[in-house]
Amino acid sequence: MKMTKNFDDLNDTFNTSGDVIKPEVVESKIEKVKEGVDDIKKDYEYTRGNLYSIIEKGQEALNGVLELAQESEMPRAYEVAGQLIKNVADATDKLLGKKLITNQTGPEGKIINRIYIEEATDIKHELYLGLVFDRSSESIMVVASTEGGMSVEEISKEKPETIIRSKIEVAVGIQQFQAREIAFGLGIESKLISRAANTIIGCYKAFSELDATMVEVNPLVVSHQDEILALDCKMSFDNNAMFRRDEIAELRDKTQENSNEVYASDRGMNYVSLDGNIGNIINGAGLAMASMDMIKLAGGSPANFLDVGGGATPEKIVKAFKLVTMDEKVKVILVNIFAGINRCDWVAEGIVEALKKIEVNVPLVIRLAGTNVEKGNKILKESKINYIEANTLEDAANKAVAALKK
Repeated sequence: MKMTKNFDDLNDTFNTSGDVIKPEVVESKIEKVKEGVDDIKKDYEYTRGNLYSIIEKGQEALNGVLELAQESEMPRAYEVAGQLIKNVADATDKLLGKKLITNQTGPEGKIINRIYIEEATDIKHELYLGLVFDRSSESIMVVASTEGGMSVEEISKEKPETIIRSKIEVAVGIQQFQAREIAFGLGIESKLISRAANTIIGCYKAFSELDATMVEVNPLVVSHQDEILALDCKMSFDNNAMFRRDEIAELRDKTQENSNEVYASDRGMNYVSLDGNIGNIINGAGLAMASMDMIKLAGGSPANFLDVGGGATPEKIVKAFKLVTMDEKVKVILVNIFAGINRCDWVAEGIVEALKKIEVNVPLVIRLAGTNVEKGNKILKESKINYIEANTLEDAANKAVAALKK
């Protein structure tokens, strides 16, 4: 992947003012791997390219610090630069590779693999600003609070009276008076109202023009130098719009995502990891949801949501089996296919092929229905694979739970 764009578009969209330090645009040294190459080789090439890029940029940062020391007239400039580098290295060593556990990461936490260093800010006030979809009113909701620096859940629980809400009509967009009302509600000084309103409008533009589903600035601060600064911002985006948002897609960090979900999305499958132990391979989101409900009604717990899509080819079925068996929690696998535009014989061929390539040591329950179901069942029976046949959705769920208890 090549980093061919800088952040000018994002800066323009957020309507930021003042001097902004823009990251240098670099050509990534990661070479694209041809389709069909083994996954291990892909991972190796990707990681190797990333490491080389990190080493190169780290060396550039060190050279920059030393150049500043060289240009300085201070007699102890190199000593100060050396101490600065050591302090950063010591702090980084304590964080990199460690597990960070927050409300956002969940109890399992996330491994820290990047450190972001920025200038300290002389803070006068901390505020909260967020934009989300409000589906009940079919509008965009601006949520703000005078109590920034803490999670919005804590704010709503401990200080609900500080929360300001304003609905923005999608067809009209945010108006200047609405932004100014929010700024006044946050208690911002009159001389900064215009600047704060422009910041709020910039956040709305980022939300609407970048296909975001959430923008959260926490904290949004007023400094003692009378600056309006976004010290931390979180954004989430509509995955279906990423094809037209290259500048956003390039920022994706797959290391912070569930590895199984990344594997699935890269192969055109919809996957969500859950806490249960019955793995699911199903075509169609509706059928997948119904299957998980039936598993719960039967006394079991699904390990995942996996929709292989309408065009569940044999190759995709093989990848689905590989994905489900990667989850160590899975003790039973349920395959539930209703073939409309798909064909049961294709799915059956995929199952047989998958079991030749992948060792499956857990009970396998298979329910096929729809187009070419007789051919599909015939292929399964003639293959001599070890599986439990089910005829209906309820039957499949009951047999999966029963197999779990054996």
